Amino acid sequence: MPPPADIVKVAIEWPGAFPKLMEIDQKKPLSAIIKEVCDGWNLPNPETFSLQNADSTNFYITEKNRNNIKNGSILRLTTSAAQMAQQLHERIQSSSMDMKLDALKDLANSSRDITFAQEFINLDGISLLTQMVESGTERYQKLQKIMKPCFGDLLSFTLTAFVELMDHGIVSWDTFSVAFIKKIASYVCKSAMDTAVLQRSLAILESMVLNSQDLYQKVAQEITIGQLIPHLQGTDQDIQTYTIAVINALFLKAPEEKRQEMAHILAQKQLRSIILSNVIRSNKPINDEMAHQLYVLQVLTFNLLEDRMMTKMDPQDQAQRDIIFELRRIAFDVECESNNSGSIEKRKSMYTRDYKKLGFINHVNPAVDFTQIPPGMLALDNMLYFARHHQDAYIRIVLENSSREDKHECPFGRSSIELTKMLCEILKVGELPSENCHDFHPMFFTHDRSFEEFFCICIQLLNKTWKEMRATSEDFNKVMQVVKEQITRALTIKPNSLDQFKSRLQNLSYTEILKLRQSERMNQEDFQSRPILELREKIQPEIMELIKQQRLNRLCEGTCFRKISSRRRQDKFWYCRLSPNHKVLHYGDLEESPQGEVPHDSLQDKLPVADIKAVVTGKDCPHMKEKGALKQNKEVLELAFSVLYESDEYLNFIAPDKHEYCVWTDGLNALLGKEMTSEFTRSDMDTLLNMEMKLRLLDLENIQIPEVPPPIPKEPSNYDFVYDCN
Repeated sequence: MPPPADIVKVAIEWPGAFPKLMEIDQKKPLSAIIKEVCDGWNLPNPETFSLQNADSTNFYITEKNRNNIKNGSILRLTTSAAQMAQQLHERIQSSSMDMKLDALKDLANSSRDITFAQEFINLDGISLLTQMVESGTERYQKLQKIMKPCFGDLLSFTLTAFVELMDHGIVSWDTFSVAFIKKIASYVCKSAMDTAVLQRSLAILESMVLNSQDLYQKVAQEITIGQLIPHLQGTDQDIQTYTIAVINALFLKAPEEKRQEMAHILAQKQLRSIILSNVIRSNKPINDEMAHQLYVLQVLTFNLLEDRMMTKMDPQDQAQRDIIFELRRIAFDVECESNNSGSIEKRKSMYTRDYKKLGFINHVNPAVDFTQIPPGMLALDNMLYFARHHQDAYIRIVLENSSREDKHECPFGRSSIELTKMLCEILKVGELPSENCHDFHPMFFTHDRSFEEFFCICIQLLNKTWKEMRATSEDFNKVMQVVKEQITRALTIKPNSLDQFKSRLQNLSYTEILKLRQSERMNQEDFQSRPILELREKIQPEIMELIKQQRLNRLCEGTCFRKISSRRRQDKFWYCRLSPNHKVLHYGDLEESPQGEVPHDSLQDKLPVADIKAVVTGKDCPHMKEKGALKQNKEVLELAFSVLYESDEYLNFIAPDKHEYCVWTDGLNALLGKEMTSEFTRSDMDTLLNMEMKLRLLDLENIQIPEVPPPIPKEPSNYDFVYDCN
């Protein structure tokens, strides 16, 4: 007879004693179970003890998480979180440096557990740590010189404990003094600083900037870009990542009027070329966190264009009109005529003729063309850059098209305006960076004016494609669609330089695009006859059931999610998976991203599927309604979903990517008996349905289908024929 569901069999350890095997009744209070364990070992004062997971986490067992105890779990009887916090609070104030060092090391490890962290914070432990940092630097540095490396660095453990405690979100970042900020900043500014101390100091500064506008002002006064640059010139990728993260945070939180000024400083300090040389083109592969920070920097840099993109041209502004005159002068090698040269009507007629050749929609006053936002004045900026820095190509395009009389001329002005708008859409200019994206393009770090150079390459591509398509003005939108496809396909290979991007575009001619489209169209062949449509309707439920089973199987395998945190350094993870009988969601925290599936037994929490009331997505999720950067992030909104249960309880998710988002929302809706409506389901339905249709419509007359599959051939006697591509 199986044991009752509320009884779990565990082993409990106590130093110096044999482990005790016992059955825990989950209906009994935890205090009663601890008293029973203490009585078995004749230990007084059971209220000073707690149970702890005897694994790498060493997390405390509480009434809230006790249901995660599984049969066969190994627990440890240990000092209670309150008692441990009190002891460490006293030990880190010891006059003995050895005792202080050991205590801080234990504190750094214990602070990962929120139960302990809450108790230590209740003792005003955060204030104690900040005071130690503010006042104890000189002693720490002396200790660093005399202590052996194996004992670690006392300051490093202090900062590690501080970071872990703050990461729980219990204490507000607005509570810290200027003296503490100055001290942390001083560690970053020193040329020779312990790596661990430097890492944690950079992490603290980043969190301060991201979590408090007031602290941003104070940190910005203490840290300059020039002081951060040397950390990028080293070889430690972790330090480089933390450094770029701080720069990104300062960039993100800077007022709009200061961002251009900051960008100018970054250009003066040659940040782009330093990152290109020491990070992107270094011998070390770029890890995910570095890729994310480079992506954020790329987005923030392009977002500087938003102001010009959303600025309309004032047709009456003479300075702005002079830019159009400059475009005319360069193209037709004419000087601006004086007011006395010829009649007003003659000059107007001449200007109108030239503006028509330049391809503007409004030939009389082309300034009106730039009143559309986006792209606003950014289009005019791009055109002027192209005319000045690629003058031969500019003149060739303008004269080549203005000399055509067969209605096949490509309008340079109109094309430039629409192309600028398209490039802004492709690069998502004006949107906040995504929390989970690593999509940076190395080629944009190879030039100080990368967007303008990007435009110059693409406007020449547009002119080339126009000629290949033998397009007329009626085909303008078709040409723009082809050009967009050429650009996006070329970007998918992540060219290392603008020249590589240009070479890739050369291979993506209009003819090649047609071939690719034809190939894709054949793979997505659609049958429209009535018998075929009836057959599709008949087999569609079978396919939907197959998709449903696949989704549930994926939920059973589980997924690793990133914990929602204001800091991205020292990533926190949690794992969630569905039980094989589809009745319970098992979930729990992880120390690191797992390499494979995580067993049910190692996940501390569980949620019965029967208790789930609803699944909500996007801005309806509770964690998306909270204040902070996440609320404004469009891409994070698209990956967010929540499981609501009981009256006001919820389990919040941010999927690692769109694929996992679709899998989980589909699977959860399937569990609740609701329709699966994700893009992924529609795509799978089309793919599987078309495949099944093709199989059923195969001409198999007079073809004998074997009952069993053909045998697998024997392995070859040797593999000498294998060619090693490396």
